Amino acid sequence: MMAIGAKRTFRLSSVVALSLAFAYGLGLPLPFLAPLFAILLTAAPAPPMRLRGLLGLILVVMITSGVGLLLIPILTEYPLSAVLVIAAGIYLSTLVTVGLGKGLIGTFLAIGFTLIPAAGLVGYSLAVAVIKALLLGIALAIVCHWIVYPLYPEEAIRESRVRSPTVGGGSAYWIALRATLIILPPVLMAFSNPSLYLQTIMKTVLLAQQGSVVSVRAAGRELLGSTFLAGCFAILFWFALKIWPSLWMFFLWMLLFGIYYAGKLYGVIASRFTPSFWQNVVVTMLILLGPAVQDSVAGKDVYKAFAVRFSLFVAVTLYAWITVVALERLRARRHDRMGALQATVETR
Repeated sequence: MMAIGAKRTFRLSSVVALSLAFAYGLGLPLPFLAPLFAILLTAAPAPPMRLRGLLGLILVVMITSGVGLLLIPILTEYPLSAVLVIAAGIYLSTLVTVGLGKGLIGTFLAIGFTLIPAAGLVGYSLAVAVIKALLLGIALAIVCHWIVYPLYPEEAIRESRVRSPTVGGGSAYWIALRATLIILPPVLMAFSNPSLYLQTIMKTVLLAQQGSVVSVRAAGRELLGSTFLAGCFAILFWFALKIWPSLWMFFLWMLLFGIYYAGKLYGVIASRFTPSFWQNVVVTMLILLGPAVQDSVAGKDVYKAFAVRFSLFVAVTLYAWITVVALERLRARRHDRMGALQATVETR
């Protein structure tokens, strides 16, 4: 009998590595999205999504992406109105995540309001290609989960599903406002050169989702520390892959790295950091590594492109950290002033 932690570790690492191999082997657009979605969709210790759930998720992604397509002409003709709609969409997506506990729907809603319009500024065909990549990546990740899960089942939780934690009261609205202020400026910057900043938008959206639940005290370690560590792992992975650059070795290296990440994520390997920290590390590594592999195939300068991309990631992470700390300090000061005013009124 295998321990439950070991089952989860081997299951997640196998799903991620298998989805990566299929995505690159089949030549899917933006193939790094498949292993990325494998982490987001299958990291929870739960049975695989059923066919009905997969079709429902694909429908949700199509609807949220369709909203992004509708924003493209508005962004071109009426940019101010489009930016206000995008800001409202980001705010709503965070409320869905933290208020309702629907993390996946909130993430895809944010992607629909940010990534798709930015791709549409380059060309409508690119926006459609990104939507196709999202749908294929999601479907492939779930299919790989179906293949791997019978090898490492969890009979004890077959009837239950892990739900995302929710935040009640006014805190959800405050966190939604904070996430909007984290995402919107980098997205506006990306509109000036969408082809350069598409991966940055994806990183910013996922970063804001992480920043929405992280405490102020741990913000620097969680946000900035995980980004730097992801860059180091991406460099290590790249040079390991250069020893024998083939799809087979790509799969095996991803499996090895995935076992390490999953072990940290599920507590099999001791760590001082939270599971969300390690999830952000592996997701960021994939966003850095995937375009680097595509750059090498296209004959581009991989190291220059990686340096630019990683610098942008560090910049948006620093901005997110500073924004979280600054807003929370303003909130604390306002709370103290209201408390002092209330105490004064009660004294009188």
